[in-house]
Amino acid sequence: MMAHPKSPVSSGIRNLAILVAVVAVLYLARAILIPLAFAVILSLILAPAIAWLARLRLGRVPAAVVVLLLSMAGAIAGAWAIFNQLVDVANQLPEYQQNINKKLEAIRAPSTGAVGRAAASVKALGKELANPPIPVVPPAVSDRAGRRIAPSPASHPLPVQVVEAPANELLYVRDLIQPFLRPLGVLGMVLIFSLFLMIGHDDLRDRLFRLVGVSQLNVMTQALNDTTRRVSRYLLLQVLVNAVFGVLCGMGLFLIGVPYAVLWGAVAAILRIVPYVGSVVAAALPILLSLAVFDHWMHPLLVFLMFSTLELFTGNWVEPRLYGTHTGVSCLALILATVFWTVLWGPAGLILSTPLTVCVVVLGRYVPQFWFLHILLGDEPALAEEAQFYQRLLAMDDQEARTVLDRYLTGHSMLQLCDSVIIPALTLAEHDRHKGALDPDREEFFFLSIKEMLAELAERAGKSGFAEVEAAGDAKPAPPRGRVLCLAASDEADEVTAAMLALLLEHSGGIVITLEADPALQQLAFVQPAADDIFCVCALPPFAFARARTLSHQLRIRFPGVRIVVGVWGFAGETERAMERFQAPRPDKLVTSLADAIQAVLNPATKG
Repeated sequence: MMAHPKSPVSSGIRNLAILVAVVAVLYLARAILIPLAFAVILSLILAPAIAWLARLRLGRVPAAVVVLLLSMAGAIAGAWAIFNQLVDVANQLPEYQQNINKKLEAIRAPSTGAVGRAAASVKALGKELANPPIPVVPPAVSDRAGRRIAPSPASHPLPVQVVEAPANELLYVRDLIQPFLRPLGVLGMVLIFSLFLMIGHDDLRDRLFRLVGVSQLNVMTQALNDTTRRVSRYLLLQVLVNAVFGVLCGMGLFLIGVPYAVLWGAVAAILRIVPYVGSVVAAALPILLSLAVFDHWMHPLLVFLMFSTLELFTGNWVEPRLYGTHTGVSCLALILATVFWTVLWGPAGLILSTPLTVCVVVLGRYVPQFWFLHILLGDEPALAEEAQFYQRLLAMDDQEARTVLDRYLTGHSMLQLCDSVIIPALTLAEHDRHKGALDPDREEFFFLSIKEMLAELAERAGKSGFAEVEAAGDAKPAPPRGRVLCLAASDEADEVTAAMLALLLEHSGGIVITLEADPALQQLAFVQPAADDIFCVCALPPFAFARARTLSHQLRIRFPGVRIVVGVWGFAGETERAMERFQAPRPDKLVTSLADAIQAVLNPATKG
């Protein structure tokens, strides 16, 4: 019994279930996956140094140990130097206590004027809302015997204060080191994982290939190489961008006069590893120091403007272009992925968001079940130019359709525009029209808009459409001696292609006449073709092929001495086999693009 193929709905539900399961595993196993992800990133950073030492015949295990130890020593030395500088800054803050007090007094609300009165009113209202009214104590009463009865003690609650027992030295040490235990544990796991990943890199790679199957070696090799290349390039670019950012910050702070400018530049370069948050923290430290050091507000304002300008320029112009181009992830996807990984893994996800997103995009590129991730997160255009052009005309948005054409013309000729955008869009429209999916109003708007755009393009085309044709030969082709008669094979789509061919041929200096589809043979009686003329039959497959064959046969019988070129635009098969489908006598040439048609017209010696 034949198995029924799975429906798209069931396949989509299965993929969604797989995605939900993967997200659940990422969240539940984050205690292990977060150190492992950091270890993978660290191993990628140190891989070039290990490979260089391995080429010196040191051995992979000693090379990995040496590189890791040197990296740890460098990181500890840098952290110790920065810590000592920060301690010096903290020790010098009491010297600027007077400036700090002045700044605090200046930012307080004034006590006079309209602003002061408004601030006082708000402050008084806040006190009234915060302090509950004092309860009224009922007066003492006497019983029948004349004895005083005290009010109920419930109306006078006694205040209770919790006093902690004095902590001993062991509890103090425990409270001091407890916040650092978890980060130190994560750091230890990262270092252990990194060491084993660097030592057993080849073995882990081979086991991964064995796990997915030998039949998938080609795909997995491409995916692994693509992932490594993109992540490594991102890390390199991030180091370069952060280093330049830190250098510019240090130079700017030095020119402003902020003490320890080199320190704040180094801190800014390091903290920018954390997206979005790192720059704010890096800017807050020198701003606070400038508030304490300087008597007026000019220097803190300059520091704020410098950091804001650099961050806006780097974060909104430099990084989106560099990271988006070299990682294959769109700018919007980077922002959404940052939010997703931050919610899933917290601060660690914020740091790892871009490398993890790159891995997800590569996964969607090479694994068919996750292809939608590559479409949603990748930087490749979701629709080709012809699909964009056709979709905007379906939406009756001719202005946006013109924008698509103008954008394509910035790097291409008009000949390429007609062959690669307009004709494929006409093919899509023909498929929809013959399926009954294109309503008459949209069909009329579609063809009318294309004709108007062709008329507009004709005014500014010049000789751009023949740039490729002229470059293909040794000299500029001579115009045809006779007339070129462009005939549409069947319907309005063929008429549009005939108009495009005529538009392109007019710039060669020849005489071009366009004939409509239905009365083409009747119109030839008025044209009276000569022996030097050339017939160009324009047909858009697959529906106009039979009509083009019939029309070519009729032209050959009626005008046996006239050259006939049949254009079957966008035909993907072999032209030799397609020529065999024509009835004898056959046409002189069969072409599949406007560029080939122009060559056939301008070089009549070539035979098809």
